[in-house]
Amino acid sequence: MASASRLHSAAGRRRRWRLRPRSTSALLQWLAMGLLSLGLAGLPLGELFSGLVLGLGVLTLLKLREARSVRERRVAALLQLVCAGLLVALQPDLAPTLLHAATTVVALAGLLALELGEGMDGLVLLRRSLQVLAAALPLALVLFLLVPRLDPFGVLPWQRGAAAATGLSDNLEPGAIERLANDRSPAARLAFPQGDDPPPQDQRYWRVLVHDRFDGVRWSSDAHSEAALLRDRELLAGQPAGAAADSGAAAVGATPTQLWLDEPSGLPTVPWSGEGLPLGRELRLQPDGELWHRGPMTQRRVYALTLTGDGGGWQRRPPARSLVYAPPGVNPRLEALGRSWAALEPAQRLQQAEAWFRRNGFRYSLQPGRLPQQAPLDAFLFERRVGFCGHYASAFSALMRAAGLPSRVISGYRGGTWVIPLNGSGFLDLRRSDAHAWSEVWLEGEGWRRVDASDWVSNPSRGPLSEEAEATGPLTWLQRQWWGLDIAWARWWLGYDRQQQEQLLNLLLGDERRWLGLLLLVIVAASLAGGLMWLQWLAGRPRGDRLLRELNPLLTRLQRRGLQPLPGETLPRFGQRVAQRWPPLQDDMEAVVGLAQRIRYAPPGPEPPDWGRLRRLCRRLGRELKRQRG
Repeated sequence: MASASRLHSAAGRRRRWRLRPRSTSALLQWLAMGLLSLGLAGLPLGELFSGLVLGLGVLTLLKLREARSVRERRVAALLQLVCAGLLVALQPDLAPTLLHAATTVVALAGLLALELGEGMDGLVLLRRSLQVLAAALPLALVLFLLVPRLDPFGVLPWQRGAAAATGLSDNLEPGAIERLANDRSPAARLAFPQGDDPPPQDQRYWRVLVHDRFDGVRWSSDAHSEAALLRDRELLAGQPAGAAADSGAAAVGATPTQLWLDEPSGLPTVPWSGEGLPLGRELRLQPDGELWHRGPMTQRRVYALTLTGDGGGWQRRPPARSLVYAPPGVNPRLEALGRSWAALEPAQRLQQAEAWFRRNGFRYSLQPGRLPQQAPLDAFLFERRVGFCGHYASAFSALMRAAGLPSRVISGYRGGTWVIPLNGSGFLDLRRSDAHAWSEVWLEGEGWRRVDASDWVSNPSRGPLSEEAEATGPLTWLQRQWWGLDIAWARWWLGYDRQQQEQLLNLLLGDERRWLGLLLLVIVAASLAGGLMWLQWLAGRPRGDRLLRELNPLLTRLQRRGLQPLPGETLPRFGQRVAQRWPPLQDDMEAVVGLAQRIRYAPPGPEPPDWGRLRRLCRRLGRELKRQRG
């Protein structure tokens, strides 16, 4: 009697709390909407196409909220699938791709719940959804490999971002900085697809920005003004296919030797070594050695380079007259010191500057304090003599201009930690704390020579000049393993560009490109037919008795305890034997038997079998069985 009343009350509670019709599809659709919202939240607001996708996502949310009929919910599910597909195109990195794949699975399961009826279990619908996606995977792979690649979408004119987010800035004014924060957040990662080792520590200079204008206090660049930025983006947008002039584009067939993943920076320029040539239509090499990327500055950018080539010849490009100019009278003592070396040979002027820095007791510090507004570099060189890389690069470059040598300041990254994850593909990890500034000086017959005045400082205390303590711990290890997978994803998936597609088409068709349409049609038809045949086979495959599958884990536990059904024994009789051996299990066992019999023998009706409750009862009975002795 107790078990019957308990079963009755449990059934009553289930009826009271049972969701309304179409509850399974509604739950799945709202879950998909939540996952979709996470992806939409990562879109940059300044990109035109991202704004359109974000607007479509808002419309999808409104449509789902006001949907009342099956037809309206079907439209909402289809909009969710469209949004997920667009997000995959806009956010192709590994983590967003996994998120969008989960969104697609859940949204498709919600659509299947509408089409197949609400009597199916949610887990079954999710499994069916995975099967449908697996059937469509060959078709998606064919389209990815053979359909022509699209160029990156443009950005709105005002999408600039905050350059200070990377530790780098368009303007370099070290005298205005009282202290420099040591930000250890990721800046970029560099992999070598050919399995090469990284360059030695003292050669790991990765240039990003060129500061060629000097007003006596601040170093800046004409190329990064708003007008120049828009002009260059317009030039990039109108660049014809295969253009190589001034862009540094390598010839088709060149093998990538460096693969970069640059984190969002708010800068149009991306890091590179200054050697070799960039690969890809989205890259453009500037005459001063800056590498501009066409992609959105607020998203991660993936690009490849090859070390074959002379870097576009920027190292030997003669300097403009402005690169020797410094406003007179701003730093008079610096100017006098530089003029005292002007009569020497260019190489001797560099030697004199190095010797002067080394013998005057300069110190490196991330907390140098502010310099005075009047003659700031004079105060640094002749009074304070303490600062970080920006101080030394700025002061040295100004000294060289005063000595009559064209010079400029370069900011980027120096160093990096070489990481070898479990997958074996090593990569160089650059952090924002690796941001660094150095100088370039023009020498006739040689070109631009890199000079890092920070190396002349005694007792350095910062990463680029001394090895920083490596971060350790399980979280750091897991992060680096994930980054290793991220690098592999970028190498094999994001790295597949138009050039590699051309190589594949040459391998398949050679010069017979007129057959590409027919080949694509045949492969698409074969993929569709194979997917449909596989789904039909899955639908017709015998699955056995579901009730027995649900009860089998509990029966297996009982068998391990020495109790199993006898030949011809019914489930109620077996339940009585279980209760006789372990009396505390009587109520739960009677509930399982009663629910199993109702599922087996109940006539078809609008109320589907409660498989979830049966599964929970079996699990609870199994846990109670562990506590019993005998």
